[in-house]
Amino acid sequence: MVSVTEGAFGALSSSVSAAAAEAAPGGGGLAAFFREGGLFMYFNLVVSAVVIAIVIERTIFQLTKYRVNSKEFFAQIRKLVNANNLDRAIKLCEAGNGGYPTLQLVKSGLTVANRGPDEIDAVMSEKLSELKPAVEKWIGSLWSLANIATLLGLLGTVSGLIRTFGAVSSDKLSAAERQTRLASGISEAMSNTAFGLGIAVTCMIAHLMLHNNSKKIAHDLDATQERVFNLLAIQSTGRQG
Repeated sequence: MVSVTEGAFGALSSSVSAAAAEAAPGGGGLAAFFREGGLFMYFNLVVSAVVIAIVIERTIFQLTKYRVNSKEFFAQIRKLVNANNLDRAIKLCEAGNGGYPTLQLVKSGLTVANRGPDEIDAVMSEKLSELKPAVEKWIGSLWSLANIATLLGLLGTVSGLIRTFGAVSSDKLSAAERQTRLASGISEAMSNTAFGLGIAVTCMIAHLMLHNNSKKIAHDLDATQERVFNLLAIQSTGRQG
């Protein structure tokens, strides 16, 4: 997932650099690139900042909150449960101040292990429904941001073309002034197109990678719930028998 963050910065910076080279052959850097691009470039700059913030936040969340190996952790829990050491199992779930969602899910089942299968299932299902929304948080918005960036780029392109046609049709300007206005309008149009599409492509790549990883996390949570429920249900049935 670290590559998602690098991809976000890389795609945005490469699109900016490419468009800047087109728009300002003589140099001038990013400041000139945005200045020549006009107002809509700054709107898209805000969108790009939001996109990068979401990608970084989601990457950090997925890498830190779900770094627990659920299969190995369940193996430890199973040993403790089979040894009737529920207190130790619960304390094991409180590692890292209980901040890991997988541990929270397991703990929710352990705390009602003596109340029967129905109660265990109800409590764990409720906990799972609380944890799952956080897995997909903000990821879906990347598609909306991709559309917004594309439309803002299109508006900037139209604005540049309006300036271009206005310069061509003007009789009050000299040939040199018309040529300058024409170049400026085309530069604005192309800069907005490149920047908007660069942001949109970045959003799509980031969404693809983050969404796929979130699906794996959600599947792992479902599998963990099923394993823990089956373990506790068997133990509960054995005690009642």
